[in-house]
Amino acid sequence: MRIKHIIWDWNGTLLDDRWLCVEAINTALNKRKISTLTEDRYREIFSFPVEDYYKKVGFDFEKEPFHVPGDEFVEYYEDHFHRVDLHDEVIPVLDRIKGSSRSQSILSAGKQEFLIEWIKDHGLADYFIKVLGIDNQYATGKTALGVSWINEMQYHPEEVIMVGDTIHDSEVAEAMEIDCVLVSNGHVSQERLKTTGRKVVSDLNEFINVLN
Repeated sequence: MRIKHIIWDWNGTLLDDRWLCVEAINTALNKRKISTLTEDRYREIFSFPVEDYYKKVGFDFEKEPFHVPGDEFVEYYEDHFHRVDLHDEVIPVLDRIKGSSRSQSILSAGKQEFLIEWIKDHGLADYFIKVLGIDNQYATGKTALGVSWINEMQYHPEEVIMVGDTIHDSEVAEAMEIDCVLVSNGHVSQERLKTTGRKVVSDLNEFINVLN
């Protein structure tokens, strides 16, 4: 068994929250009378750092600093988080991996204190040996967190794989010097994910087949 540990991204990969992110950003855009996004358009332009993505959708940081719409987004997301579910296949997939004696962790661009609560809310705490989130609400710092984690864990890099749904997840995995599989039912379109050269799967059920 080559792969002994799976590192999961959270938003978009395990959590089916793309629609809420679109709803939240559109609320901020509407407030400023800026054209709103469809989910398809969102998947074509969402990127990290998120400040650049905000510029792409039309926010003008000469008129107001990034943290103003950024805070509005976070507040809306938190207020409506109770409406978000996991992707349908998540629990069966986590169970199968746990049953294979592989360990699992989460590495997220979500704020640590929120992430811990989200994991508990969805009853997932027992699946993961580590849950790692960042120390701010603007989605910066995931790469450094990942490198620290890979240096800390007991496995060799070739025994670890990351599963994410964005181009940034591929970049984080590259910095960690580990393999990465990207799922296309999250925040970024399949076509954009394929530009990374990584294996791209349609959902986590397909990932299980790749893993096995």
